[in-house]
Amino acid sequence: MENIGNDKRITGVEALLAPGKIEEMYPVSPSVMKMIDGFRETIGNILSGRDTRLLAIVGPCSIHDPKAAIEYATKLKGLSEKLSDVFFIVMRTYFEKPRTTTGWKGLILDPDMDGSYNIPKGVQVARKLLLDIASLGLPLGCEVLDPIIPQYTDVLMSWSSIGARTTESQVHRNLASGLSVPVGFKNSTSGDITNALNAIKSANCPASFIGVNKDGQCSVFHTSGNEYAHLIMRGGDDGPNYYEDVVEEAGDEMNKRGLLPSIIIDCSHANSKKDYKRQKRVLRNVIEQVTLSSPYIKGFMLESNLFEGSQKISDSSSSLRYGVSVTDGCIGWDETERIMEHAADVLRKSKLEKEDKDE
Repeated sequence: MENIGNDKRITGVEALLAPGKIEEMYPVSPSVMKMIDGFRETIGNILSGRDTRLLAIVGPCSIHDPKAAIEYATKLKGLSEKLSDVFFIVMRTYFEKPRTTTGWKGLILDPDMDGSYNIPKGVQVARKLLLDIASLGLPLGCEVLDPIIPQYTDVLMSWSSIGARTTESQVHRNLASGLSVPVGFKNSTSGDITNALNAIKSANCPASFIGVNKDGQCSVFHTSGNEYAHLIMRGGDDGPNYYEDVVEEAGDEMNKRGLLPSIIIDCSHANSKKDYKRQKRVLRNVIEQVTLSSPYIKGFMLESNLFEGSQKISDSSSSLRYGVSVTDGCIGWDETERIMEHAADVLRKSKLEKEDKDE
């Protein structure tokens, strides 16, 4: 009989375990939760200027291999301890990838990277990996794309971002107003920051939205607003937007609008002209602005992996090179360590020079 009415284009429906069930399978211990609460507080202090260190969001463009992610996290944890006097390092753990048209949509939606969309598996793999990395003592940052996914993952996050393609979405603005972590909104792909500033203002305010509770029931969530919503400048169609005068104009505009004048510079994407090797140039400029006492820059983002470059997803996941991105190109670990240690040395030297002048 011909299908009449609803679901004419639905080819199948598969049950997904409720968030509460996943929590029971991969519980967060009280000690880890206390640590994460401390990470969130530290990030809020950096964004508000109470902590003068820089927030460093560093890690793979996307995560597709849990084993490589753990190895990377272990290295990053060691680096974070060495540089903790100037940087508060958060690992990029991006499991959802917005696509302009088509392409791999991330580990949660397609964990087997073959178009099978085994989402129940993806949710569990992501939750376990986040728990394993958090247990190393490393803060985690995720991009929020699907509004349901945070119910499975947000307890393990210390920071979050809303991408350039979703910053205009009212659903994501409402969601951000209720997230327990500071949230960064990226400027539009055009390079314009207006939509991001509107999003920050919206996320600051109380809101209500429909979502799924821990038991898997459709529910209405009421929020108090997120005071740590901030701006991420990632460049745009007209080129980079990390230069001093552009950053200053953006910060001044945030002040005029009564927003927290807190900006993170994305060293990748349009700011690097989509050339991962240029990220070090952007970082060098950002650090220079900070040494010149820029009041608005509170951190930066780097796309980094175990090994540099990128690769295409083939028919066989076994043919993929270990530790190499399958989305945007990334700098390798050796380069990451080198440029961050150099940036830290520059900041330390600048601090000492300022202290000498003040004496």
